[in-house]
Amino acid sequence: MPSRAPRFATRSQTPAPRRTLPWGWWTLLAVLVVALALQLMLADRARLAGDANWRPRLESLCGVLGCSLPAWHEPKAFRVTSREVRRHPQDDRALLVSTSFRNDARWPQAWPVLEVALHDIDGQALGLRRFQPVEYLGSPPATPLIAPGQSAMATLEILDPGQRAVAFTFDFH
Repeated sequence: MPSRAPRFATRSQTPAPRRTLPWGWWTLLAVLVVALALQLMLADRARLAGDANWRPRLESLCGVLGCSLPAWHEPKAFRVTSREVRRHPQDDRALLVSTSFRNDARWPQAWPVLEVALHDIDGQALGLRRFQPVEYLGSPPATPLIAPGQSAMATLEILDPGQRAVAFTFDFH
């Protein structure tokens, strides 16, 4: 009697059937991938909210999910629309600095810190001070955010630096 090789050692003429996942598994995999992407976006929303491309998407997502985003922060979007420096009407040792500025950002943002710098004729800084919103507005802001296109007036009393100061600059932080 000829010896026969075991079945596993012989070649089969029919290939083994391919196992495929049922459609339910593919649907579950897709749902899990979307859930992971959403969790990553929500976990990193503070950083992504600072990106102008991502912010509208995150605002929509947080609108649906009830989460919050930090206020937009774009100090370069504040524009000085007018300014005036004059002698203080009641104190001859002080100056009265008035300025108005506008939020040109696409979104509301927190009230900025206003920086006023005094410079001499050579452009060297003689003095610099940063004012919090409560200081330049005279009271706490009525709302925590300044809306896009909204303007505000700031009035500051500063000591007169004398004849050496020939220029004032305003910056926002």
